[in-house]
Amino acid sequence: MRSPTQKLLKKDTFGEVSRLERDGEIVIRRDIRPAAVWVRWLARRLMYREARALAALEGVSGVPQLIDVNRMTLERTFVDGQPMQQGKPTDPRYFKQAAKLLRKLHRCGVVHNDLAKEPNILLTADSGVAFIDFQLAGHVNSRTRLFRALAREDIRHLLKHKRTYCADALTTREKAILSQPGLLSRLWMQTVKPVYLFITRRLLGWSDREGAGDRGSVR
Repeated sequence: MRSPTQKLLKKDTFGEVSRLERDGEIVIRRDIRPAAVWVRWLARRLMYREARALAALEGVSGVPQLIDVNRMTLERTFVDGQPMQQGKPTDPRYFKQAAKLLRKLHRCGVVHNDLAKEPNILLTADSGVAFIDFQLAGHVNSRTRLFRALAREDIRHLLKHKRTYCADALTTREKAILSQPGLLSRLWMQTVKPVYLFITRRLLGWSDREGAGDRGSVR
C-alpha cells in the first residue's frame, strides 16, 4: 500500500514511477518491482543507464539529481516545469539555453538519446529549460566516433523542436544540420524504428508521441 505522501504518476510494462514527499522535498521514484517478468531485466538495465548518466551530471543545473539507486528502485530529484508540448516555448532564448544545457551534457560525456520526445524537455517555472528521463542516455569516458554521432542526433532533435516552435530563429548552420540526417538517423528510420513502433504501440500499448502520452506529468 502506498503512503499518503506517495502519488503514482506512471505504470507500464517496465514498472512504476511515483512522486513522494519526504522531509518537505519532492522525490521521484522509479520502481521496477511491478515490471512484467519478461522485461524486468531490461527495466533494470534502463534504470542503471539512467543512474549512470545522472551520476555523471551531478551538480549540473537543468537535469534531475540522483539521490539513490539499488536493484529495484531509483530515486531522483523532482524538476518543476511543463513538458514542451504544454509550455509551447516560442522565445528563441529558450532554445539558446537548451543548446547550452545540451553542450554541458556532452562535455560530461552524456548523450541523452531521447530528446525527440517533447515530454523529455521542460519549460521550467522560471522560464528556463530542463531535460528529464535519462533511461536511454549513454555515458562514456572518451568522445568516440559513436559518441559524436549520437551527440549530433541530440542536437538535430533539439533543432527539430526549435523548427516547430520558432522556425524563424533557425540559423543557416542549424538549417543545414536539419537538412543532413546522419548515418545513425537514416539507419534508425529504415531498420530500427518500424520494429520499435511495433513493440511500443502493439505490444506495450503506447499511443502517439512514441510513448509520451501521460508521461508528461513525470518530472
